[in-house]
Amino acid sequence: MARGLPPDLGASRGVTARLGPTNTGKTHHAIRRMLGYRTGMIGLPLRLLAREVYDRVVAEVGADAVALVTGEEKIVPSGVRYWICTVESMPVERPVSFLAVDEIQLAADPVRGHVFTDRILRARGGVETWFLGSDTMAPVLEALIPTVQVVRQPRLSSLSFVGTGRVERLPSRAAIVAFSAHDVYALAARVRARHGGVAIVMGALSPRTRNAQVALYQSGEVPFLVATDAIGMGLNLDVHHVALAATAKFDGRRHRALRADEVAQIAGRAGRWRRDGTFGTTSDAAPLADEVVDAVVRHRFSPVRRLAWRNPDLDRSSPEALLASLSVPPPRRDLLRAVEEGDDHRALRRLLEMDGVQARAGSPDALDRLWGVCGVPDFGNVLPEHHAGLLARLFARRIEGDGTIPDDDLAQALTRIDRPTGDVSTLMARLAAIRTWTFIAHRPGWVGDASGWQARAAAVEERLSDALHVALTERFVDRRSRGWARALASGSLPDPVVDGDGVVRAGDEVLGLLDGLRFEPAVGREDGDATRTAIRQVVAPLVADRLVDLAADPAALALDDDGWVRWDGAAVGRLVPGLDWRFPRVRPARTDLLDGAARGRLAQALEAWRTGELRARDAPLDRAIAAVPPGGTRGLIEALRQHLGVVRRDVVGELLVPLTPEDRSALRRVGIRIGRRWVWHDAMARRTAIRRRLLAVFGEDVPTLPEHGGRRPFSARWRRQDADRVGLEAVDGGWVRVDVAEAWWDDPARAARVFRWSA
Repeated sequence: MARGLPPDLGASRGVTARLGPTNTGKTHHAIRRMLGYRTGMIGLPLRLLAREVYDRVVAEVGADAVALVTGEEKIVPSGVRYWICTVESMPVERPVSFLAVDEIQLAADPVRGHVFTDRILRARGGVETWFLGSDTMAPVLEALIPTVQVVRQPRLSSLSFVGTGRVERLPSRAAIVAFSAHDVYALAARVRARHGGVAIVMGALSPRTRNAQVALYQSGEVPFLVATDAIGMGLNLDVHHVALAATAKFDGRRHRALRADEVAQIAGRAGRWRRDGTFGTTSDAAPLADEVVDAVVRHRFSPVRRLAWRNPDLDRSSPEALLASLSVPPPRRDLLRAVEEGDDHRALRRLLEMDGVQARAGSPDALDRLWGVCGVPDFGNVLPEHHAGLLARLFARRIEGDGTIPDDDLAQALTRIDRPTGDVSTLMARLAAIRTWTFIAHRPGWVGDASGWQARAAAVEERLSDALHVALTERFVDRRSRGWARALASGSLPDPVVDGDGVVRAGDEVLGLLDGLRFEPAVGREDGDATRTAIRQVVAPLVADRLVDLAADPAALALDDDGWVRWDGAAVGRLVPGLDWRFPRVRPARTDLLDGAARGRLAQALEAWRTGELRARDAPLDRAIAAVPPGGTRGLIEALRQHLGVVRRDVVGELLVPLTPEDRSALRRVGIRIGRRWVWHDAMARRTAIRRRLLAVFGEDVPTLPEHGGRRPFSARWRRQDADRVGLEAVDGGWVRVDVAEAWWDDPARAARVFRWSA
């Protein structure tokens, strides 16, 4: 057998590889199988998932029988029978009847893969061993372990692609996945503004914070989840849809497109048990290639042929020998030395370059301690030199005295970190720092009174975790809108009432101001669209009731000088030009509190009012037609009506020729005047009529009409055609009413006295 491989690899018995896509129940079956034995162990890819499985097993067999072992936690009761661990922390030297390793496709990962490969090669249960993961692992497992029994498990539900959607319009119970904390926070802020709340899941969260955030989502208090790709590693959530906010990520070495199997691992969180799921991208992401979508939907991916490997038989006789043994080439072609050095390997090189470190690591015992220190993770992703400085200080303590880190160092570090105040970023940084010291406290022989320091570090982590959950919730959950949404759904919200000033209240809560059919919610800067939506849902019935009153009495509507149609003083519509300038339309005022049918009723009420207004506008001419006898005057009156009571004389000149003195006298009796340049009806030349024609011609851009209504010249830049339609004439450098213009032309002195206007 080649160096670095167990001698009995080819003779392994009782090894089963249960392979398949996400949502096949692999982990569930492994837990059930393990509990069927007296002893068992399962290795999981994330501390979060290990904690989830630990809680589940404890609920079934009791805490006294279950151990939890991760880099940062070690709960080992005296009667332990079942070991729940992260893969890196599995105590594989302990004999158990059943052993399982989850997500074994991570053995191909260039950074962590060598640990998973080592478990595939060396970790065995006394009776039965299960490897769980993607079915892409079948060829390489069969090559490495000829006796392996491969069992393929089909997905319990279907997964379909639904294309691209805007973040603000994604369906409820969706998880939006990004690949950096910055992007997670930005997306969460957008979702909160639109929908009122979102939960956050990231690998950097502690289990306590993660569980509290997930509880917000699972309970329905918030309808969305924003996460990193950590949710792809087996975390069980009630997700109906997964939306990728990016289709590329930085993998530690380069920015690259997501592989089809990576997309499948993430998208597979949608739909659990036998409920189907969907996946897609957000409009911010580059589209997924058709072949990637097809591979995900059909669960067909390129097989894994080679696994990451690192020599497990390290030579600690000297620093040079240790570095050389870390670089030993793999013993088989289907094993691949990691393209990139592991974090511990890089840390070793960096420390050996620091002053005095290599000299202190001359003995095998000191070198062993140095290598142990190199395994302390950089949870906070700080600058490499900062992390190396911490490792150097730890190494110095580990080779002094009894080899333990002084209590003063631990106390100072924990006191410095134990400050559960600040914003999300600050608390995340402190949580990363306490994870480092928790990891240190769990290293065998590194600290005196290990259980005491572990308990103190755990207490600090709990306080920071709770504070972080509060900070995340305050930042990304609009409690006000979510509370109203729940109260509305349960029917527990008091009925809203409106006081005489239009202020709307629900119990003691001021919701906003209702002006006619228009509602302005009482919100602050911190409130988003979700709060406004929740308030509007509460107020909508009030507006619907008001619409019933309005529709029952269109006569209560009135037109103001600015073209607004008002009801009880509140604007409910706007006069705007129609296809024919003589017949303006009424556009309903904007309100998002009416559904389509209600808007239709409002439009009908406004149309009824418009019809009455046009009838009232034309009433003077209608009365004139009724008052004069049939004959030549009817044509002139009809022409006046076509021009809304004011027309240039040259336009109707042919209709004036046949008029007799009696005809002209009859026209004067009904208020129709024939001047030098204009023919008009008295009532249609005055301020009110001019204002109506202004609104009909100009609509929303209606010009200002002076209070005197054109009795004296005023300045305005109008086209001649528009001035003719409105009924204004240019005199003495300004615009005046046509009847005033005619009076001025006939007798300037008298016009100046009558209209208080001098040349």
